[in-house]
Amino acid sequence: MKIIVVVFALVAIAVAAPPEPPQILRSSFDQQPEGGYVYNFETEDGIIRNENGELKQVLDEENKPRNVVIVRGSYSYTNPEGKPETVNYYADETGFHAEGDSIPKPARK
Repeated sequence: MKIIVVVFALVAIAVAAPPEPPQILRSSFDQQPEGGYVYNFETEDGIIRNENGELKQVLDEENKPRNVVIVRGSYSYTNPEGKPETVNYYADETGFHAEGDSIPKPARK
């Protein structure tokens, strides 16, 4: 009886253990002196991300110049139903903007 309890305990521990995270196949980050960058990675389970940042000077609310980093990129993955998904995005002085099939679209008026 004790052996059965021990076996069930070991099986429960094995089932409850979190899965290993996917390995990173490639990853790079190139920081540029003026503030821009290029970043990308790919994992063994098919996740891919590419992103570029570049410095831009904009005017703030008081019409004073300030530097912001404009970001453009995309990421791809396979959803739980097995369908490939890609999201393209950018972020600038107007905010974060993303589009892709998995991103809800606002209702049209």
